[in-house]
Amino acid sequence: MEIKISNDELKANRPTLKEVKQMTRLPISILVENVRSVHNVGAIFRTADGFGAEKVWLAGYTAFPPRDDLAKVALGAENSVPWEHFENPIEAGKKILSRGIKLVGIEQSIRSVPIHEYEWDFPCCFILGNEVKGVSDELLDLAEDHVEIPMFGIKQSLNVSVAGGVIGYEVARVFNQLKVSRNEY
Repeated sequence: MEIKISNDELKANRPTLKEVKQMTRLPISILVENVRSVHNVGAIFRTADGFGAEKVWLAGYTAFPPRDDLAKVALGAENSVPWEHFENPIEAGKKILSRGIKLVGIEQSIRSVPIHEYEWDFPCCFILGNEVKGVSDELLDLAEDHVEIPMFGIKQSLNVSVAGGVIGYEVARVFNQLKVSRNEY
């Protein structure tokens, strides 16, 4: 007896690109600031597609589609998740705020709250920063709150795309739990 679902079965149940574009997305987006690895950007797109993100905002020197190396990691998610690129990360942050979306910096700061203690509000956009420097001070100043992923080992941070997955799925879980508690399903 097979335990795993086959790749063909998974693909047969997957929505088409046209169907995905018609689906309601969660009121959660990601602002990616100055992420240097195109592979990390591709992985962030794939994760954003997986949890149903509304949009990916790419800023600074962060790679953006179309790029073959990005598409190789994103596996088509760069076509299913709406995205926009800004040369200036602060302009991106201000545009997000002008749409009534709360900015939350994902960073270890003097005012950060652990991910599981934070009370998420919607719509929200979480900010992921550079692999070495993190989120810039300028964007952290625009963010209403700062949230961190607690680290218990010898390393003080996760890979940016992994952090995006941890945060994205936690925020999606909280949003869906709120919908259930309000009988909005």
